[in-house]
Amino acid sequence: MAGGSNLKRTPISEWHEEAGARMVDFSGWWMPVSYAGIIEEHHAVRNNVGVFDLGHMGQLDVTGSGAEAFLQYVATNDVSKLDPGKAQYSLLLYPNGGVVDDIIIYRRPDNTGFFIVLNAANTEKDIDWLREKKQERSDLDVTLDHSSDRTGMIAIQGPRAEQVLQKITDQDLSSVENFSAVYANVAGAPCMVGRTGYTGEDGFEVYSPIDSILDIWKSLFEHGQDEGIRPIGLGARDTLRLEAKMALYGQELSPEITPLEARLGWAVKLDKEDFVGRESLLKQKEDGLRRRLVGFKLVERGGTPRTHYEIQVDGKTVGEVTSGTRSPTLGENIGLGLIDVEYAGVGKPLDIIVRDRPVRAEQVRTPFYQRGS
Repeated sequence: MAGGSNLKRTPISEWHEEAGARMVDFSGWWMPVSYAGIIEEHHAVRNNVGVFDLGHMGQLDVTGSGAEAFLQYVATNDVSKLDPGKAQYSLLLYPNGGVVDDIIIYRRPDNTGFFIVLNAANTEKDIDWLREKKQERSDLDVTLDHSSDRTGMIAIQGPRAEQVLQKITDQDLSSVENFSAVYANVAGAPCMVGRTGYTGEDGFEVYSPIDSILDIWKSLFEHGQDEGIRPIGLGARDTLRLEAKMALYGQELSPEITPLEARLGWAVKLDKEDFVGRESLLKQKEDGLRRRLVGFKLVERGGTPRTHYEIQVDGKTVGEVTSGTRSPTLGENIGLGLIDVEYAGVGKPLDIIVRDRPVRAEQVRTPFYQRGS
C-alpha cells in the first residue's frame, strides 16, 4: 500500500492513488490535494462538474424528544425553523463567543431526528464538546450517535452536477431546493442527498452506507464522462471556497474569533431562547465590534497574500490575512483579512506585507465570485 500507512483512509483512498493524485496528511487523513493540477480542477468545477471525497468529515445523528431543544441550546441558528428535509448553516460556540466549529444541520426528511456534518479536524473535539453539553442538559431526552465510521460522504459540484447525479439517482433532483435533502437510491444504495456545497456552485452531497460510497464514486465517473467530470482535491476546494467567501475553521473562524467578527451574524439568531455564547455575543454587539472580516484584492504586483500575513495602514499594523490566493476565476490576487473595524470599508486601502514588503490592496465587496454573475 502506498504512503499514509499510519493515517486514516477513506474507502476511496486507493482509487485516488491509482488516479495519480498527490496525497498528503490532512488532519490525520490520507487525502488527495490534486490530480491534474489545482487550476485545472478549479475550472472543471466552475465550468462543468467535479467530485470531492469528503470521507474525512464527521457525521452525528441527534435524536430523542429533546433533540430540537438541545440543538437550540448548543447552536446559533434557529433549528425550530427547519421543516423535515431542510438544512441550515450554524455554529457551535464557547461561552466567550469564540467558535467551536461551523456545521450543517439537517432535519431528516422523515422527521426522525437531526443529522449534523462536522469539520474533519474538529470531529472528535466537537463530539466531546456536545457530550459535555448533553450532561449539562440532563433535563432533555437526547441521544448523540457519532456515525462517521458508518457514513460515506462525497460532494458533486458544478453547473452540470445535477445532470450527472440524476443519471444514477431514482429521485427527481430538480425538485430538491437549496439547503434541502431527500432520501434516494444512488447507484442502487440507500442514501440521503443534500443540496448545499462549499464551492459557490450548484451541487449535492451524498451520504451513504460507508460500504457503498466507492461504488457510487465509480458510478459517477462511468456516467459523467460526457459532462467532463473530474475528481477534485483539497487544493481546488480551497480556492473555490475562498472565491465564494466560505469561512474555513482555523482561519476565518476560531476560538478567538466570533461569528459577528467573521460577518456570519446571519447564522446567529440572538432573539431565540438562550444558547451557549449568546450573552457574550449580545455584549459584543452592544459594545460594538473592534475588528471585522473584510475582502480585498491586490492592486499592485508583489506576490500572493497568505494566511497570517500582516495587514497595515500607513505603516500601522491593523490586522492579518486569514486566507489568500491567486483566484483562478478572476485572475487576481484576493484574500480575506481580520482588521480593526475603523479601517474596514469597501474601497478603503490596505497594505499586505508580502516578504517584508508592503503591497497595495483595496477592500472589495464579497463574495469575490457569485454563480451567474
